[in-house]
Amino acid sequence: MSQPQNHYKADLRDFEFLLFEQFRLDELLSKPPFENWGRDEVRMALEESCEFAQKVLGPLNVVGDRVGCKLENGRVITPPGFKEAWKALFEAGWRVLSEREEVGGQGAPHTLQALVEEMFSGANCAFMTYPGLAIGAVHLIDTFGTPELKRLFVPKMYGGKWGGTMCLTEPQAGSDVGAATTSARRNPDGTYSIKGTKIFITGGDHDCAENIVHLVLARVEGAPPGTKGLSLFVVPKIRVNPDGSLGEPNDVKVIGLEHKMGLHGSATCVLQFGEEDRCIGYLCGTKENEGIRQMFQMMNYARIGVGVQGLAVASAAYLCALDYAKERKQGSSVKEWKNPLAPRVPIIEHPDIRRMLLEMKSKVEGIRALIVKLTMHQDRARVLQGKDDDKVAYHLGQVDLLTPIVKAYGSEQAFRICELAMQVYGGAGYIRDYPIEQYMRDSRVFSIYEGTNHIQALDLVGRKLTQDGGRHAQAFISDMSRFIEENGRHPVFGQAIRTLGQAKEALANSAFQLLQWFQSGEIERVPLHANRFLEMMSETAVGWLLLDAAIIADEAQQKCEKGSRDWAFYEGKKQAALFFASTFLPEVPLKAQIMASGDRSALEIPVESFAMV
Repeated sequence: MSQPQNHYKADLRDFEFLLFEQFRLDELLSKPPFENWGRDEVRMALEESCEFAQKVLGPLNVVGDRVGCKLENGRVITPPGFKEAWKALFEAGWRVLSEREEVGGQGAPHTLQALVEEMFSGANCAFMTYPGLAIGAVHLIDTFGTPELKRLFVPKMYGGKWGGTMCLTEPQAGSDVGAATTSARRNPDGTYSIKGTKIFITGGDHDCAENIVHLVLARVEGAPPGTKGLSLFVVPKIRVNPDGSLGEPNDVKVIGLEHKMGLHGSATCVLQFGEEDRCIGYLCGTKENEGIRQMFQMMNYARIGVGVQGLAVASAAYLCALDYAKERKQGSSVKEWKNPLAPRVPIIEHPDIRRMLLEMKSKVEGIRALIVKLTMHQDRARVLQGKDDDKVAYHLGQVDLLTPIVKAYGSEQAFRICELAMQVYGGAGYIRDYPIEQYMRDSRVFSIYEGTNHIQALDLVGRKLTQDGGRHAQAFISDMSRFIEENGRHPVFGQAIRTLGQAKEALANSAFQLLQWFQSGEIERVPLHANRFLEMMSETAVGWLLLDAAIIADEAQQKCEKGSRDWAFYEGKKQAALFFASTFLPEVPLKAQIMASGDRSALEIPVESFAMV
């Protein structure tokens, strides 16, 4: 039997450009808290993690898709090789790269961790759901848990001995988390008896870890209705003894596995808590009814992670399509259209293939820049902690503002980019001999889970735009305005930057329109246009970052020998920015016009009028 093939590759040159040329990570390296990290260490981590992605995770991607997960005797069995990959991942320290040293981490910048995560998720997205949720769960316990909970759970979860999940969704509630009915009854010893059913639980069980620690939202008897009455509980699959050893099963049962369109190697479970009234949970912290506030930490972590997943799979699909387009010969050059004897050429010579490839390139590199912008705000806040409270607040405010954009735009475009990649392949992309059909299936869920993209849009327009009196959104617009003012007369990109300015003005006016609807009582128009506004803000942000990169590339290119690898790299940056600016930025003012048009047809059409069936 032949060895499974790795299809994954990464553009490490683009990673280095973002880190060292556009976002100037050097300014933070070799200084607290990154005193152990310099440019050489960052490069080495990127190269070694890319090798791990290609040699360990990549070959298991098809295996996970073809074999999937199985439920045997109440336990989930992951695809062959996953258990060994989990062990190798944690032993190498990749999953705790940016964690503090006292919990086994290496204190690396969040930005480096995000790029490593991109490579790992691009190589095997289904596998990476397991350690991703485990680290998100331990972050939450590490932040809000009591000293005893931290002692029992934190070291083994950071070390990969135990896994973790987040358990929000219930059959009757869906995205309406406040309608949850899972109950928590107080016990005399301070623990709680948990009872209820949770669905769509990613990594709800697996055989990679000795224990699974569930973070469960439940309602204590007598708590208020809605989200305000939810508390968060630490509920291990296997009970933990006072000395940290494993005890007896905790009445947490997997009663089903979802049969999904993609991500077959990732177990999506239906979990039953307390079927025999023997499920014990521990309140996370010391106060009840704090569950939603606490869980938001993990949800935001997961939402950024989904944006990284989207980028990862999109980049993998794009680079595969690029390779195929260079190799596949079909048809003659359009310049030889009258010559029936003209030789066949690689399809990358056909104009429409080049258009699709450049759209994929511009979006992949733009989304990567957007994610690096977010994580660099996190890293700069870490450096400034305790030194400049105003700047810390600015950076953390930008993280809050960008989170729904990264999640929604990254996840939505992942599927669109995979769709374009399949179109480049033609019929070959639709068959299992090539990786694109799996990428396309795997990517479809990104816009649905961890809060659908409409929920992200409502979060953006309902909370993030007005957060801290609107200061974070104003800072975002001001930063962009400064860039436009400084570069509006650029000899190469001046016109594109003026197009960006028009998009920025349309965006600002639309934000004011949303505020007017809130204030005038036309609130139903806000969710009607929230997704459109999020698209506008995403495209404007990506256009800005691509043009910023292009100006840096233009200056650097002038120092390169024409035709060299670096010259070609910088030329790609310039052309991607020009393409995005001319293709997508002009749509932002048009979308603003649609918002302002007053069309209410979607609100006014009677339910009976949708179809006569």
